[in-house]
Amino acid sequence: MTDKQHTLKCKYTFKGKGLHTGRNVTMVMEPAPAGHGIKFRRTDLGDDAVIDALVDYVTTTARGTTLEKGDVKISTLEHLMATFNGLGVDNALVSIDAQEVPILDGSAKPYVDAICKDGLEEQDAPRKYVEFKEKIVYKDEKSGSEIVIMPDDHFSVDLMIDFNSKVLGNQYSRLDETTDFAKDIAPCRTFVFFHELEPLFRNNLIKGGDLDNAIVIVEHPVPQEELDRLAGVFNTSSLERAPEGYLNHLELRFQNECARHKLLDLMGDFSLVGAPIKAKVIAYKSGHRINTEVARVIRKLIVNN
Repeated sequence: MTDKQHTLKCKYTFKGKGLHTGRNVTMVMEPAPAGHGIKFRRTDLGDDAVIDALVDYVTTTARGTTLEKGDVKISTLEHLMATFNGLGVDNALVSIDAQEVPILDGSAKPYVDAICKDGLEEQDAPRKYVEFKEKIVYKDEKSGSEIVIMPDDHFSVDLMIDFNSKVLGNQYSRLDETTDFAKDIAPCRTFVFFHELEPLFRNNLIKGGDLDNAIVIVEHPVPQEELDRLAGVFNTSSLERAPEGYLNHLELRFQNECARHKLLDLMGDFSLVGAPIKAKVIAYKSGHRINTEVARVIRKLIVNN
């Protein structure tokens, strides 16, 4: 039986702030016809300000993935794109009145919860998959990151992270046909190390970051005066390092939540290939840069075939 394309059943509206810009944004997701793919429309720039969610338009991957075509720019879209990938949404139009997709709780859970209540609409068109005839190995010698893609009859991911962190340790995550994306991957939040905060602030990033949308890992004890100084940035009365190494006694949703979030990011970035993938993916120390570089390689295979 041939798989069919799917779109959303309903229109969904989300309001929140951008993680890096800190700007309030309203985003509307709605159904789209078969063959439409995923497209973003910047309503603040006009009805014709549309960009396809394809790796062809990736311009930067610093702390998130950004698409850009002319004046149209969309950033931090990976959690939303992972939602479409994980739930099997082939076609949708996303209208947004600012550059950055809202961070919400730092995961894909709000999107997934909304869509799963209604289910998807099957469309009268076959789904086209990307399949592989041979193994692809891509390694970044500078970072030590590596992604291997092997031919398979379904999509699966084995992923490992290693930040040389005593708090995180070496974490693994896995997605295969038995994984419930909505329950096991979508709820996993973005994370940042405490020592990265100051450089990010200086680079005019994470203006919308707070303790409700990110896991903050504190590798070593920090003087209280430094925590107090940063409390104002996070819009909270006080900051404290928990013995487990997380800020403000954060409760993890999974013991390996950070590795699962990296898997979420990979699914979002790989969706920019423009079609679902049938392959076994093995990822070591992956991030947006290597994810999108590999997505470009796969995209070329599609275009050339």
